[in-house]
Amino acid sequence: MTSLPPLFLVLELPLFSMKALHQRMEEHQAFWMWPSMEPDNSTALSADGYHKYKEDIKVMSDTGLEAYRFSISWSRLLPYGRGTVNEKGVQYYNSVLEELAKRGIPAHVTLNHLDIPQVLQDEYGGWLSPKIVKDFKEFADVCFREFGSKVSHWTTITEPNIIGLTGDFVPHSWCSPKFETINCYADSSADWIYIKVHNMLIAHSEAVRLYRTKYQRYQGGWIGLNIYSFWCQPFSNSSADLEATLRVKSFMFDWVLSPVTIGDYPELMKSIASTRLPSFTNSQSEVLKGSFDFMAINYYASGYISDNSNSSKAGASGFQADMAAIMRVNKNDPPTMGPFLPTRVPEDFSGLEKMLHYLKEKYGNPPIYIHENGFAAGLENVLNDTARIAYLEGYIGSTLEASRSGVQVRGYFVWSFLDVYEFLGGYKKGFGLYHVDFDDEKRHRTPKLSAHWYSSFLKNNVSVVFSIESAGLEATSLYSQ
Repeated sequence: MTSLPPLFLVLELPLFSMKALHQRMEEHQAFWMWPSMEPDNSTALSADGYHKYKEDIKVMSDTGLEAYRFSISWSRLLPYGRGTVNEKGVQYYNSVLEELAKRGIPAHVTLNHLDIPQVLQDEYGGWLSPKIVKDFKEFADVCFREFGSKVSHWTTITEPNIIGLTGDFVPHSWCSPKFETINCYADSSADWIYIKVHNMLIAHSEAVRLYRTKYQRYQGGWIGLNIYSFWCQPFSNSSADLEATLRVKSFMFDWVLSPVTIGDYPELMKSIASTRLPSFTNSQSEVLKGSFDFMAINYYASGYISDNSNSSKAGASGFQADMAAIMRVNKNDPPTMGPFLPTRVPEDFSGLEKMLHYLKEKYGNPPIYIHENGFAAGLENVLNDTARIAYLEGYIGSTLEASRSGVQVRGYFVWSFLDVYEFLGGYKKGFGLYHVDFDDEKRHRTPKLSAHWYSSFLKNNVSVVFSIESAGLEATSLYSQ
C-alpha cells in the first residue's frame, strides 16, 4: 500500500515512560490496577521520559507528528489523593506541554490510565467505593485548571472495560496493606468488576460535566472516553457462537459506551447480569447521557468468539461467566481470556474498519480516535522491524477505508513512540518505533526501520488528500475538531 493519508500523524507514550515525576521527587505511591504479568517488575525508571522529554519532543517534531498523547499520574499531582497539590508535578507537566506547544504538537492528555494513589486504595478500596467519584473530580479539576489552556483533547479514563478481561488474573482491590491481605488473589467470580466500572462511569460523567460547565467555553478543548476494543467474529456459524459474539460486543463495548450515550447499560447485559449489575439513579443517568465529545478505542487485533455457556452451568459466576464466551486471535490458537498481544502480522486487517463501522452504526457516527494501535516484537533484530511496518501499514489502510465510507475518524495514534515497560511483556516485548537501550544509564534512543518508514509516510504521502476530502474530513489534520 503506497497511498495513505497525511492525516494520521500521532504517537503515544504511556505513563510508565514518564515514571513518575519520579520517586526521588515525591515518595508517594501509585496503585496499579493491572500489575505486570512479567517477573522483571523493575519499573523504576523505564525509558526515563522525565529527564529526556525535551529531546524526545524534538524527535517527535523531526518525525513529523501532528499530535501526541500521554497520561498524567494522579499520585504525582495529589500525593494524598486530594487536597495538597504537588507543585513540582504541576511544573513538570507544564514544561512538557510548553515544549509540545513550542514544536507545534497538540497535546491529547489522559487523566487516568490504570493507576490511582495508593492512599485512596488503602483508605476505601479505590474504584470499589463511590467515594472515589468526588476525589477523581477534584483531580480532574486540578488538571483542567493547571493545564487546560495547553490541552486540545482530554480523555477521562483509558480502558475501563479491560477489567472484564483481566479479572481472571488481576488482584482485586482489597490487595492492600490497609486490609492486611497477605496473599492477594484474582477473584473474577465476584461482582467487583461491575462495581468498579460503574464507579468509573459516574466519575467520568462528573469530570465531563465539570469541564463543560467550568472550562470548555474558554479553553476550547474536547473531552471523551477510551475503551479497549477488538473486532468480534464468530468461531463458527452455529447459533451458539453467533449469540456469544453478540454477548461479547454487549459486555465489552456497549457496557461502557451505552451509558455515556443513553444513560443506561445495554439491555442484553442487564437481562443476563440482572441485579448484580449496579443501576444508575435518574440524576446519574442524565449526567451520563452524551458525556463525550469523542469516542476513542485501543485496537490491536480481531478475535474469534465461541460459546462458553457451560461455564455458568458448572457453577461459575461473575463477569466472565455472564459473558460466557471463549476468545481466540486465530482459529488454531488456544483460548484466551486476557487482552490480545499482537505478535503476528494478520492476513486480514479489515477488523479495525469493521469495529469503526460498528461504532458509527451503533452510536450515531461520533468523532472517533484510535488511541492505540501497535505491534509487539521481541529482542531479536529489533531495529529491522519489517513486521511492524506491515502491521501499521495494514491497519492505517483499514482506518482509511473506514473514513472513506463515512466514519468520522479524527486521528490514529501508534503505540508507541518508544520502547517502554509493557504491562503484558515487561522489557521483553517492545512496541516502540524507537528502540531504548535499557542497559544504558542514559537510555539511548535509536530509530528502528519503522520510525524511518513512518516519518517518510507522514512527510511525503500527499496523494490521497482528494479521497479524504471526498469523505468530508479536514484534509490538513485528522486530529482537528
